[in-house]
Amino acid sequence: MASNKAATSAMTVPASWEYTAPLISPERRDVDVSLSQKDPTVVHHDGRWHVFMTVKLPDRAVIEYCSFTEWEHANEAPRTILRVSSSSYHCAPQVFYFAPHESWYLIYQVRVPGAEKMCVACSTTATIGDPLSWTQASPILDGGASDPREVGGLDYWIICDEQRAYLFFTSLNGKLWRMWTRLADFPAGFDHCEIALEAAIFEASHTYKVKDADTYLTIIEEDGRRYYKAYLADCLDGPWTPLADTAEKPFAGWRNVRPGKGVEPWTDNVSHGELVRDGIDQTMLIDPAKLRFVFQGMWDREKVGKRYGEFT
Repeated sequence: MASNKAATSAMTVPASWEYTAPLISPERRDVDVSLSQKDPTVVHHDGRWHVFMTVKLPDRAVIEYCSFTEWEHANEAPRTILRVSSSSYHCAPQVFYFAPHESWYLIYQVRVPGAEKMCVACSTTATIGDPLSWTQASPILDGGASDPREVGGLDYWIICDEQRAYLFFTSLNGKLWRMWTRLADFPAGFDHCEIALEAAIFEASHTYKVKDADTYLTIIEEDGRRYYKAYLADCLDGPWTPLADTAEKPFAGWRNVRPGKGVEPWTDNVSHGELVRDGIDQTMLIDPAKLRFVFQGMWDREKVGKRYGEFT
């Protein structure tokens, strides 16, 4: 996790971040051997942190859960693989509480044999602390012939305002896509597929409402030596303007991220991270004065000769 050491009440480019030692690592076990932990999504509820993440197993990529009261004990927390889909590839989760339904939602991608596009799926529960209570995967967009997406994309992200639920996703080619449905129709009815942003961006877009401001922030990962760019908008259906969109001036990257006091350096990549939210609900609120960033990382030199799924 990285913390912004020069935070203000306005949404500005973090001058610097300090990161902790790794908090959650692949668990040593004999069954369902964990090769890597990726794509964390996190909320704080009822005095506990709840983390959902992709776990890469020898034969599949699925979603794993752990919960704890203090981050220094995160790696000791029991792990549970969610049993929400029979697909060998269902991962990259996002968790939030959807207040209109009084229910927790988990959004994730599912590879379905024969489908033209990746399925956008959801599971729900009334009890976030019970990992066995999540419903089986239900398609929001099924990836079939009638799916209204122009491209399938990946790394699906939901954020809502007072009227609409928006779905954002990337397609690994410099495009951030946007769809929406009426809030009353969620999770059904997503349509209006359009390009929200074209830039030198890659994947893992996460979009938030800035506290006490008529401003939205989206952060998007760049390829190569991974780092995060950032863009601002006045509304979720409007244009995005750069806040920090170069390697020299990143939102979070090797230029402005360093180990905290007493921490042994362990990464120069800032990849697929989530900002710690100032709440739990579908508005995705963040406090710019208290920025914390949970991310996956490794040395760039350790990626040489490996496929993405082999990164630890």
